[in-house]
Amino acid sequence: METGKEPILVVDDEADIRDLVALNLRRAGYEVITCDRGLDALEAAREHMPRLIVLDLMLPDLSGSEVCRRLRGQTRTSQIPVLMLTARTGEIDRVVGFEVGADDYVTKPFSVRELVLRVQAILRRAPQAAEPAADEPLEAGPIRIDMGAHRVWVDGEELQLTATEFRLLHTLVTRAGRVQSRGRLLQDVWEMPPDLNTRTVDTHIKRLREKLGSAADMVETVRGVGYRFVR
Repeated sequence: METGKEPILVVDDEADIRDLVALNLRRAGYEVITCDRGLDALEAAREHMPRLIVLDLMLPDLSGSEVCRRLRGQTRTSQIPVLMLTARTGEIDRVVGFEVGADDYVTKPFSVRELVLRVQAILRRAPQAAEPAADEPLEAGPIRIDMGAHRVWVDGEELQLTATEFRLLHTLVTRAGRVQSRGRLLQDVWEMPPDLNTRTVDTHIKRLREKLGSAADMVETVRGVGYRFVR
């Protein structure tokens, strides 16, 4: 692995797919490390601290969902973005993936170009490891957001948010009082087309509210339109 360059971790037990994804990510300029089992992925994530993990849902030892859950449960790896890769196409599988902390979801067979573009989009919105904490903390009721340090507290207790959840909350808070349509959030938070037919926004809002606890009601649903943050 090239010194000083943060890698992408690719986890898939199908060698052909694993090698195909790794090859195209390397062609796109990324350093890549690979493994084919869930337990190995957890160890590699702790050791290498990759910028992103491309994670297959079906693995021989642990499911991708369980791997993602464990990553999110450990402070060291809780902020690493995860792109779930799977042959399953059912909505319930996508919802489960998002509920355990996946940042995006691509189904097999997939377009290699689309996968690389999604990786690039996730990395653009993910915080850089060496990013200085230059911004002043943002406070809204019991919520305190430190943008530079990428940390959030509610009633003085720190929350463990994924990179996407953090960006979603920050977007809503900085636009407090204004309704944000699902399309606008897709465009600004996920960098996806605003007319994309997906439950991504609703699923992430649900998970964010669960983590906000006493501040959950500050994220209002505006029926037929989208969401609004109220102070």
